[in-house]
Amino acid sequence: MSDAEKTAPESPDATAPASSVSSSSLPSPSPATEPQQTRTLTVRVQRSGPGGANARFDDYRLSVGPEDSVLDVLDRIRVETDPTLVYRHSCHHSSCGTCAMRINGRERLACITRMLALGTDVVTLEPLRSLPVLGDLMVDMRPMFAHIDPDWGYVRPVEKASTGVPHGVARYTRLENCIECGACMSACPVSNGTDDMPPATAQPAQHAAPQSTRQPARQAASQAASQAAQDTDESLPTDSPADPLAAPLFIGPAPLAALNRELARHPERREELLHIGKGPHGERHCRRHMACSRACPSGVYPAKDIMDIRMMHGGGKD
Repeated sequence: MSDAEKTAPESPDATAPASSVSSSSLPSPSPATEPQQTRTLTVRVQRSGPGGANARFDDYRLSVGPEDSVLDVLDRIRVETDPTLVYRHSCHHSSCGTCAMRINGRERLACITRMLALGTDVVTLEPLRSLPVLGDLMVDMRPMFAHIDPDWGYVRPVEKASTGVPHGVARYTRLENCIECGACMSACPVSNGTDDMPPATAQPAQHAAPQSTRQPARQAASQAASQAAQDTDESLPTDSPADPLAAPLFIGPAPLAALNRELARHPERREELLHIGKGPHGERHCRRHMACSRACPSGVYPAKDIMDIRMMHGGGKD
């Protein structure tokens, strides 16, 4: 006998019509008829030290309900089983972007990804690619932000024009959908090293950068990294890790998308900004895989921003 049957009150008249029975006296639906029930799953988490040292996978078996997100499960593991588990989170409702990781091989936000909706008995969690691992599922976001100049501003209008004004609101301004989670950086085959096309050769820009009182963060970070390498090259061991802020071959989709939005806001800085976007580490390395746009949890299309920059003239493009 099910729990529902045990708790249902016994009717003195089994033949009474349904209309004579109050809704409160009806038995609860049988658990067998509910679409999703609690299941026991294996959560396989990649564990490692800084830089991915001593990487391994640890398995955790636990009961998961239909409303449990990946982040809920990670919190339970950390509190109940393993307090050494390292991951990053903040808002729990897909606004901050800090809980981005690879879930079953795809870039997702842990806070809005339901465990049972994944449809697998084993859920594998790995850190984002293209960014240095600080420990377990947490990565260093500084290399991405190093190419987003602080002068570009933190408050930017939405990427796409709104389809209408919310009911009862006379006027409003929607801000950008990008939450800077890094999912696009991880998904990009050029950035993460899985691109199977022949590598592009970075060519020096043909035009000098326009004079500006504001030095782009990417340029400052690159110069600082180069100077540090010159100062310490002889003292470092041969297996020393590269500076995470050194300019990569490709700065990636997120910085280029932010740059394109800044171009729209400040057309007077066109040449300065295009010198970055069309420079030796810019849009020329994009192979149009579109992986960045598919991975975005907020519906932003970084690939379109990159193509916008590619179609522009100026800025030192070969």
